[in-house]
Amino acid sequence: MVRLRVLRVLIAALMVTLLGRLWLLQVVEGGTYTKAAADTRTRTVPVPATRGQILDVHLRPLVANRSRPVVTVDHVTLGLQPGGGRAVLTRLAGLLRVPYGELEAKTRLCGPEVAQPCWPGSPYSPIPVAEQVEVARALRIAEHPRDFPGVSVELRPVRWYPLGSGAAHTLGYLQGEHGQAGLESAYDRELAGRPGSRNVAVDNTGKVVRTVEERAPAPGDTLVTSIDARVQGIAERALAGAVSRPGGKGAAVVLESATGRVVALASQPTYDPGVWTDGVSAAEYRGLPLHSSALQGQWAPGSTWKVVSVAGAAAAGYRLEAAYDCPSSYTVGNRAFRNFASADLGELTMHGALVKSCDTIFYRLADELWRKGDQALERAAKGFAFGTATGVDLPGEGAGLVPDRRWKAATGAASCKRAESGYPEEKDSARAAYLTRLAKDNCSSGGAWQAGDAANLSIGQGDVLVTPLQLARAYAAVANGGTLFSPRVGLRVLRPDGEVARTITPPVTGRLPASAPTLAFIRAALADVPRTGTASGAFEGFPFDRAAVAGKTGTAEAYGRQDTSWFASFAPDPGYTVVVVVSEGGRGAEVAAPAAREIWEGILS
Repeated sequence: MVRLRVLRVLIAALMVTLLGRLWLLQVVEGGTYTKAAADTRTRTVPVPATRGQILDVHLRPLVANRSRPVVTVDHVTLGLQPGGGRAVLTRLAGLLRVPYGELEAKTRLCGPEVAQPCWPGSPYSPIPVAEQVEVARALRIAEHPRDFPGVSVELRPVRWYPLGSGAAHTLGYLQGEHGQAGLESAYDRELAGRPGSRNVAVDNTGKVVRTVEERAPAPGDTLVTSIDARVQGIAERALAGAVSRPGGKGAAVVLESATGRVVALASQPTYDPGVWTDGVSAAEYRGLPLHSSALQGQWAPGSTWKVVSVAGAAAAGYRLEAAYDCPSSYTVGNRAFRNFASADLGELTMHGALVKSCDTIFYRLADELWRKGDQALERAAKGFAFGTATGVDLPGEGAGLVPDRRWKAATGAASCKRAESGYPEEKDSARAAYLTRLAKDNCSSGGAWQAGDAANLSIGQGDVLVTPLQLARAYAAVANGGTLFSPRVGLRVLRPDGEVARTITPPVTGRLPASAPTLAFIRAALADVPRTGTASGAFEGFPFDRAAVAGKTGTAEAYGRQDTSWFASFAPDPGYTVVVVVSEGGRGAEVAAPAAREIWEGILS
């Protein structure tokens, strides 16, 4: 009985204690806990996926990932330090031997009024500020956490470019986690994978107190390209040798003629995309040659354009096998248009006009068509798909220009304004005067299409502009029998398990405006250019039995500058099209053609 009473007393005491504690928590201290709960929030932090590789046609890496020690800074922890963490960053800058300002800029959060460089990611994600850190410096950070609160060292995958500066503009680069140019941009969705996420609880100071939930990222797909790393290297070296002038520009394009696939794209000037790995300053960014000469460079094509004019002549009813006089000059209106070096080449067929690169035959052709109001040359140019972008799977390509009556009329008003204002922004006074004179002529004619405009169009001069990729696409069509492709660099996309996610096929965009006999005639003429024509010096001793290279030289005048040097070529085996251009390089036979020969010989080796 006594035991039962004692038990009842103990139970009653426990109940009183529990009720008292409950009253204390809910009534006395309830506000404190309510405030603490309110001050704790959940934030979602993205976890980046491992980015997919970019491979060449033989599965050799063009862009891959490598693990490197990376110094990261926790933005929130840094912000909680005295002075916003300035002392911490100062110590870290001294240890890493980098300017404080460079380090501080990398830790700023990007925003509408914050200039690059800055951190575009989440403030709760570690911000990378330095890579390839020496082991001794990394250990110093790890062993002295009190000196470096919020600073860590971890291994992270970073982009690696085995070709160095090779194909830099084609491959592109990353800023943050996404591609900003080239293939990195065009195939960003496949390469990027699916990011994971981490839900973290943060207190009222922004400090992460625990991880609530985490979802693992899915790695990106692999992009296999039609680029051949060996041929790309050959093209890079040949182009670099041809563009010898400091700051010179040029491009080399290699396509598969029968498919429209891109084998190599080389541009000068170039740079090593590895500079993006550690981040670049605003000043460094401004100095990078991000312009792709192969896709965005636009020049007058010179005599490489004559294949278009031959097709136009055939469509207008001119007999290609007939004999045409090739005098030293031909007068259009009140102006004498001359052959190169004022050469008088006598009578030639259209075959000879291509092989010897006679200009005056094409001047006469253009003048006669202009007088009849026949726009056969303009139709041929547009039928060759000039004046429109190729649609290649790379961003930012140029469209070029095919001047015609409509374009000339549209520029009339602008020409009249320029006739009055001149070109004060042009530093070369002689060039400014030349441009002003052209503007006055165009204004006085009311923007009418003149015979001189037609003459310039016939030989790829005047206002005609093409990109190297456009010209390569056109010559590939001549080689393959007339099919125009929209070129593709991507070949197929592979899932992380190696299965093919999709195959990429260059679309057919049209047919050349030329019959099969006309194209065969053009191919036969171009086959003689490197053997007995304008490129024979550059191709002397070339093994034509191994590669029956056919091609066309081009020397395009650029007022106040050296001529633009071109050589466009193709061969049935290997079935490639190779185009080389060197801005201010001089004659096509002397600069671009030897570079193209070097590429062909490299392909054969």
